[in-house]
Amino acid sequence: MSLVYSTKVGRIKPEEEKVERPKGDGVVRIQRQTKGRKGKGVCLVTGLDMDDVGLKLMAAELKKVCGCGGSVKDGVIEIQGDSRDKIKAHLEKKGHTVKLAGG
Repeated sequence: MSLVYSTKVGRIKPEEEKVERPKGDGVVRIQRQTKGRKGKGVCLVTGLDMDDVGLKLMAAELKKVCGCGGSVKDGVIEIQGDSRDKIKAHLEKKGHTVKLAGG
């Protein structure tokens, strides 16, 4: 038995379409961001052409290297704190082309 109609959203489609992320140019970009985070900085790692499972594994490696927390949201790895140099060194060791983006 599956739900076919809801009073909040109307007719519910039986299968959800999977959204494809755009392919990058082969360059991994690391930027620091504090906007909307109450002054707490995070490093955003974008441009990794991996599926969600691969991104979660890479995020776990980066969190271990940096010794801090983080997460994966919408194909972007977020690592807490300013660890851009550690992240860059680790990704270059893995064979990726890395650029530090932003200020």
